[in-house]
Amino acid sequence: MSKIFTPLGASNHTKKERAELDFYATDPIAIDKLLTVEDPCPHIWECACGDGHLSKRLEEKGYHVFSSDIVQRNFTLNFKKDFLKFCFKDIHCDILTNPPYKYAKEFVLKALELIADGHKVYMFLKLTFLEGKSRYKELFSQYPPKTIYVFSERVMCAKNGNFEEMKAGGGSAVAYAWFVWEKNYKGDTVIKWI
Repeated sequence: MSKIFTPLGASNHTKKERAELDFYATDPIAIDKLLTVEDPCPHIWECACGDGHLSKRLEEKGYHVFSSDIVQRNFTLNFKKDFLKFCFKDIHCDILTNPPYKYAKEFVLKALELIADGHKVYMFLKLTFLEGKSRYKELFSQYPPKTIYVFSERVMCAKNGNFEEMKAGGGSAVAYAWFVWEKNYKGDTVIKWI
């Protein structure tokens, strides 16, 4: 009987190993889509930049980008450090990243702690990030996103930045969105599609 229900259920588990330090690079098209609906601050901190896919696209679009990560990969960092250990306060920039999913809630909370009033936090996350008692209690009930932009088409996140392997495997089956928080915003969350 259980075999009937196994294929019907959804699971986040996989037989494949997760990437080291949860490194899944984001297709820069995610920036292109975001910039059709948002106008970020000219100064952006990409705090889990990996190989720089999002940082480079933002720079191409004219933004001043401060790029950091917990490890040095194939991209020049402004600073190598664990984002969750930064202690700055009231920084005058927006923070944008695809955080390691295991620590996504912590990344959002840290970013909101660091930025000055009126600035924004842009997190590229799975739609399933909306679920969960802990996230609701510790994040969404206290710090609602201002806007969530759901992608109408799939966007790829490639394990260890290997987009060719991802494409050869058929692309992405995961639904993503840009979750946007504004410091001290307390209103309702608006969901839009991009």
